[in-house]
Amino acid sequence: MSDSHHDPAPSPRLDLVGLVVADMAASLAFYRRLGLDLPTDADHASHVETTLPGGLRLAWDTEETIRSFDPSYAREAAGNRTSLAFLCASPTAVDALFTELTAAGAPVHLAPFDAVWGQRYATVLDPDGGAVDLFAPLPS
Repeated sequence: MSDSHHDPAPSPRLDLVGLVVADMAASLAFYRRLGLDLPTDADHASHVETTLPGGLRLAWDTEETIRSFDPSYAREAAGNRTSLAFLCASPTAVDALFTELTAAGAPVHLAPFDAVWGQRYATVLDPDGGAVDLFAPLPS
């Protein structure tokens, strides 16, 4: 029996954002400060992942893990091609979280400012130099 009508294949769905890290414990500690619920016994794992509200997964792999299946892997020397952006409860919450993260050693990329697009905005770097944006809408 020939079937001339086929159901289309489902569209791909973004399911996981992966971060390659040099120091798992330092990276997980940083993201715990951003409110992610990550088990403390994962600090020495080679792969860690969590499911975020809405179902998207965020994963961390050590550089050694990546090299185990991609021996040519090399950390990029400069430039951030991706960033993670965290919505904060208010503009003052952006400032408070920025202060907490930088006091814990996160490098400053952009100090908090009121952006022309209507947000309080700041950027810090995670332990591997990845950009992490903090933002909240400005009151109208």
